[in-house]
This record gives sequence, structure tokens and C-alpha cells, in this order.
Amino acid sequence: MKKQLVFLALAVIGLASCNGFKKGQNGLLYNIVVDKSGPSIQAGDFISINFVIKNDADSVLASSYETGQPSSQLMQKPRDKGDILAGLSYLSEGDSAVIKTNLDSLTKGHPRPAGMKGKYIVYMIKVEKVIQKGNLSQEVFMGRCQAYVTTLMDKIKKQEPINIKKYVDDKRLKLTTTPSGFEYIITKQGNAEKPVKGDTVVVDYVGRLLNGKIFDTSIKSEAVKAKIPINPMSPYKPIRFPLGDQGMIPGWNEGLLLLGKGDKATFIVPSNLAYGERGNGMVGPFTPLVFDVELVDVIHPNPNAPKPIVPAMPGQIKVVPQPVKK
Repeated sequence: MKKQLVFLALAVIGLASCNGFKKGQNGLLYNIVVDKSGPSIQAGDFISINFVIKNDADSVLASSYETGQPSSQLMQKPRDKGDILAGLSYLSEGDSAVIKTNLDSLTKGHPRPAGMKGKYIVYMIKVEKVIQKGNLSQEVFMGRCQAYVTTLMDKIKKQEPINIKKYVDDKRLKLTTTPSGFEYIITKQGNAEKPVKGDTVVVDYVGRLLNGKIFDTSIKSEAVKAKIPINPMSPYKPIRFPLGDQGMIPGWNEGLLLLGKGDKATFIVPSNLAYGERGNGMVGPFTPLVFDVELVDVIHPNPNAPKPIVPAMPGQIKVVPQPVKK
């Protein structure tokens, strides 16, 4: 989270602790820190909110600020009288609030989700936009929602090159830029053996957002240092894949062609060469990515390996050699 967002979060918590919380149903506590006039959020309304979710130990579990965009969705009916949806129903457009949901009440009779400790989950909410469904036809309502999201995405898209430039300037990086907009710098030279398309590459990597948050890594010590949840299914070792694999982001397929075996480098990958306008998990739309990579090994295909037998597909004509007449 950026420093200014941390200060904002602390300020909100400080105000909340001074003013005290009101009690909702089923153990819910809420404090509206900034209270704007307007109708309360109703089920069926469109809402766009920024949030930070924490546990009792003040550890951040999730944050919309890390993806660089608010969460936009249709407001659902609360599943429980004390859940976060019930808390949102106290708010209106422009409000900021701290909402605490009681874990014991919400999980009564059910096992707690793994890793959930303490009494409360704390939500710090800023309601950016509310579009009321009211008596609007579905067509008009969805049109207004889509227009808002389009405007929001356009704003984020225009901000991306500005964010990249600021990151590069702040880090004082001397990068090489390719025609596609991919940027890189080799930080440690290996040897001259470069891969070509079709070679299998073996790569160690750390992937970060521009704010420094690690979102993925092949190195367990980096995951531990960053205090991100350890994935028990991950082997935490260099990944290997055939260069040119369509399952990899285009920025990797381009960048690794530029490295030699043993090279270490930093890649700045714009969103059009990463996860684009849709994003992926904690990577939001139009989000550029930073990768520290090491090309550990290059494995060339074996030219003597037996060629796979490709069966004829339905509809294909299979040519059968005919005996030569004598």
C-alpha cells in the first residue's frame, strides 16, 4: 500500500476509535467517519467502493488500492444480518466507514476459514459511487452502470504510462525500450547463449506491482520475506516452459529472447503485454508489472527425438499409398 494510503487508513482508524462504534445486528460494529447526505445503499444498486480489509492483528488481508481501482458490483442482499453487506446498507455515496464483522457470529456452527484468527474482520470502506436501481428499467440502469465503468477504465488506462514513467524516474532506471513498449535492463551478465523460440527456458522470478507488492514468485524466501501466504501446492523452484508458449504473457516471451543463459534482468511489462484490460487476480486492469528474472538454463529440443504421430482429424482425407501396377 502506498504511504499516503497507509496514513489515510490510520487516520480513519484513529477517528473511529475516538468516536466509538455503533452496534448492528449479530455482533456487527460500524462507524461512519465521513457521512454524506444521500439514500442508503439498497440491494440491486450498483456500487463502486475502495476498501482495505484487515484482521484484529492489523494485518492487511486485501486492498483495492493495491490493484489501483475500486471494486464495482451490484449490491446483493446480506446473507447474514451481521455480514459486510449488512454493514454497507448503512452507507451512501461519498461515505467512509470502518465496519467490523464478528467472526464468531458469522461462523457459528461452521468451521472458520483457514488462517482467520481473532474476533473481528475489519473493513475500511470508501463508497466512490452508487447508481440506484430504483424504478429504472434494466436497460437504462445497466447503461448507466456500463457508462460509469467505461469512464473509470479510460481513466485508469490513461494513467498507466504516467505511472510507469514515475516508477522508472523514481528508481533511476536506465532501460532499453523495444518497439512494443517492453522495457528491460540486464542487471547481471551471464553468457552469450540466448534461447530461440521453441527452446525450453528455466526461469527464477519475482513479480511485483509498481507499488512494490509481490504478487507471485518462484522463490520461497522472497515469499516469506514479503509475508505473502505460502502456497502449499507450489514447488517454489524455477519454472520451465517452451519459449513462445501461448499460455505465458507476451512480455515474458519477448523479454526472455533478449537474455543469455545466466543473465539476471528487470522487466517493466506494460499491461498490453501482460494481463490487459481484464487483469488477473490481484493484478487489476491496465496494470503494468515489474519482474526480476534470472534465466537459469536454456534447453534445446532434441533433433533426434521421435516425432509425435498426429492422428487424422474427423473430416480429413487420409491418403493411402496404392500399389504400383507392373
